[in-house]
Amino acid sequence: MKVVTVVGARPQFIKAAVVSHIIRKEHTEILVHTGQHYDYNMSEQFFNELNIPAPDYNLGISGGSHAQMTAKMMVSIEEVLMKEEPDCLLVYGDTNSTLAAALAAAKLHIPICHVEAGARTHCMTNPEEINRICTDHVSTLLLASTQSGIDSMSKEGLAERGVLVGDPMYDAFLEYSKIRKKEDVELLLLNGEKRSLPAVFYYLTCHREENTNDDKDLLEIFNAMQQLDAPTVYSVHPRNKARAKRLQERYNFNNIILCEPVGYLDSVCLVNNAKKIVTDSGGLQREAFFAGIKCVTILDFVVWPETMVDNRNELAKPKASDIIEKLNNKQKIDSAYKPFGDGHSAEKIVSALENRFLRRV
Repeated sequence: MKVVTVVGARPQFIKAAVVSHIIRKEHTEILVHTGQHYDYNMSEQFFNELNIPAPDYNLGISGGSHAQMTAKMMVSIEEVLMKEEPDCLLVYGDTNSTLAAALAAAKLHIPICHVEAGARTHCMTNPEEINRICTDHVSTLLLASTQSGIDSMSKEGLAERGVLVGDPMYDAFLEYSKIRKKEDVELLLLNGEKRSLPAVFYYLTCHREENTNDDKDLLEIFNAMQQLDAPTVYSVHPRNKARAKRLQERYNFNNIILCEPVGYLDSVCLVNNAKKIVTDSGGLQREAFFAGIKCVTILDFVVWPETMVDNRNELAKPKASDIIEKLNNKQKIDSAYKPFGDGHSAEKIVSALENRFLRRV
């Protein structure tokens, strides 16, 4: 079986890290990196740390509007697919890279397998929601991470294509949590200095445009973190670096540690050791759930309903008072509740691929 896998962003690198190794035990995989995440700390470092096979194709496409980026990717991915003639295309999640690859393959009548299928926020102003829906509807095989994904497929008439396999992010979290110790993490600050992790800290990631495209919302988030009883480690997205530095300096947010984007191993260590987590990332809120760490998500829609139980993950507005209120709510953990699978989803994904696309003699 020959599989072309297309990735372009950090969450996809993580999933590919566990799935690609299993594919390559008995099959051929052609790995295509679109370049959507191009910064070293957001791309190459992940490949190095997670021992992901080097991409066979690196398209180097990033920046521009959603349409510009998606269109450029479609052209380049189409060329790869025509050259490689795979048995199927494998895509993950909800990025522009995923949509571009799915559309290119569909036009070429190449079967598509979508991992993390059926995930829905029911918010059509969210660009990723459009990517998810369109990708699912042109895909041949839909592999859901959770039961809610299967339920969404049923409502959209896609149930016959769906298989529940669990979340490869959970596989990766379990595997890579064993590697990095807290004392081994060295933060590279935005001013170029290096420092160790504080003994006690909160972990913040905030990158979505709705939270960072002006001073108002990010200032509210910073005001909340400044009031907490321990420092906050903020891993800053490259496009938000200038704003974050300016606000910290202007308002003297000395309880917030601004650092360059951390690699996956360091991020997992931060998640496992944080007092609590504040994020707008779909991936990080899941990892907080995996680690049993209280999470507050600064969004106005639910990404993973499975995490929104017993105060384990709560939505907050970009308002300091709301963030602090939600952080103070105590969570309750039911150790028997495992909605993301058993940590063996990668094997199930490859088995599903074999059952559907393997050419049998």
